[in-house]
Amino acid sequence: MFEKLDLTRMAQALAAHSGARMGVIAQNVAHADTPGYKAQDLPPFDKVFAEGGEGMRSTRPGHIAGPGGEAPMQPQRAPGREAPNGNTVSLEGEMVKSVEVRQSHEMALAVYRATSDVIRASLGRSR
Repeated sequence: MFEKLDLTRMAQALAAHSGARMGVIAQNVAHADTPGYKAQDLPPFDKVFAEGGEGMRSTRPGHIAGPGGEAPMQPQRAPGREAPNGNTVSLEGEMVKSVEVRQSHEMALAVYRATSDVIRASLGRSR
């Protein structure tokens, strides 16, 4: 029943995007000292959602590709200054991104909870 509501579908997609982006951030932090490693990030949620990336997920590059030939949830190289060893990961930048992602995930869960509370109330059920 909840899957058919656009609001819950969008909240679910935001939570999934936040989880995937947190994984990319964790990978960047893990490679902060790896010579030549280039930091990655996912495209913004609004772009991914507008392209229909909330439904199907790609399992490898080129699988379920979007109109541009690239799957919308694929990590892309993030802009950043390159260290002398060729690494572009900024731990401070990754910390800021992780806070943004956490806030997005919490917002998605709050929307989902509020929507389910409204539906329960309309059905005459309480928690």
